Amino acid sequence: MSATPNKSEKLGIEPIGTLLIKQAVPSAIGILVMSLNILVDTIFVGNWIGSIAIAAINVVLPVSFFIAALGMSIGIGGASIISRALGSGDRPKALKTFGNQITITLALTIGMVILGLVFIDDLIPAFGGKGDIFEPAKVYYRIVLYGVPILALSMMGNNVIRAEGNPKFAMVAMIFPSVGNLLLDYLLINVLDMGMAGAAWATTVSYGFCFLYILWYFLSKNSELKINFGHFGINFGILKEISALGFVTLARQAVVSITYLLMNNILFDLGGEASVTVYAIIGRMLMFALFPVLGVTQGFLPIAGYNYGAKKYTRVRETINKAIYYSCGLAVLIFALIMIFPQEIVSVFTTDVAVLQDTPWAMRWVFAAIPIIGIQLIGSAYFQAIGKARPALLLTLTRQGFFFIPLVLILPNYFGELGVWISFPIADVLSTIVTGYFLNREIRKTLVEN
Repeated sequence: MSATPNKSEKLGIEPIGTLLIKQAVPSAIGILVMSLNILVDTIFVGNWIGSIAIAAINVVLPVSFFIAALGMSIGIGGASIISRALGSGDRPKALKTFGNQITITLALTIGMVILGLVFIDDLIPAFGGKGDIFEPAKVYYRIVLYGVPILALSMMGNNVIRAEGNPKFAMVAMIFPSVGNLLLDYLLINVLDMGMAGAAWATTVSYGFCFLYILWYFLSKNSELKINFGHFGINFGILKEISALGFVTLARQAVVSITYLLMNNILFDLGGEASVTVYAIIGRMLMFALFPVLGVTQGFLPIAGYNYGAKKYTRVRETINKAIYYSCGLAVLIFALIMIFPQEIVSVFTTDVAVLQDTPWAMRWVFAAIPIIGIQLIGSAYFQAIGKARPALLLTLTRQGFFFIPLVLILPNYFGELGVWISFPIADVLSTIVTGYFLNREIRKTLVEN
């Protein structure tokens, strides 16, 4: 080993606690800034355009999230391969994986955007864009969709940067579009009075800022992954592995999109536009409030993957334990803030009386089981990090696919709108129990030093 190890090599050398902090803090800051972007964007839209505009954006999110998730899934699936390849010293495989990631990201996202535009009038009502919500949702959807391939490439590249052990660069990549979006929001919505079109163009142009920064990173001396045209040719073995691992993330995002579809339609039937807006605000708070827990989860992935590839199983066990400890501790703090200040939080988004009245109690229910969510997130992320696609997929789908969706289809029939909100903590508890069981079994079975 050289006297000055590469960033990736340090993942197998430095103390786990130090590494987790180094990896998690930049990831958490990046997620925080990105979440603040979504949060402030919602506040701007709600105050400068109206509460219907919040609901309209919420309707569009499932479609744009799913197409963008193609990039994220390819990024995370490939990043798992790259982390393990770098850990085992197989640099050619790491380079070929990165080249293949770029090829399939472009091919899939461009195809999905074309389909999304062709079926625009069918998709928007299907995702809850009905009544007064339809027209502003259509305006926002069309413009945002143009930038989705660039967003997908950015999300893919961001995960590869973390796999190289460079979380600070990944953090900056997430800050660029967030700051750009907020500045453009002010200019296009408030100054130029472009309404929903202004909000959409602000989001789309901001994706380009992120992409340009990530492109610079990989062309600069900061990246170990210097690819050439030969790496872009498809290797079906690598493609199969990326697909298997990436499908875990894609399936999770697909279930998120289905959840938005169901929630928007169920809540519209139960309480109209106001109830859809309540869910939109709570959804933004879930993205924002969990940023430190998601930061720990993202920081955990390259450390676990690298050390597993290097067969340093004691370090992998320590990484799991400390990641769960940190994420659950942070989740308890989030829980306390939500329980104490729900009214104050909601009042930042809107002055709509119906929304102000209904959102706080719903938010308390949604966040009721958040203190234990770290077990579920770290457990499912572990299997993805070590390349075990099937258990990673099943555990990823437990919360929303196996538990939440059935609950939200059944409970409102008996409890009305309350049934929607209590589905969240019940699903959290059940999925945590299942994940904890399988994670503990895997640790005892596999993570034993030779």
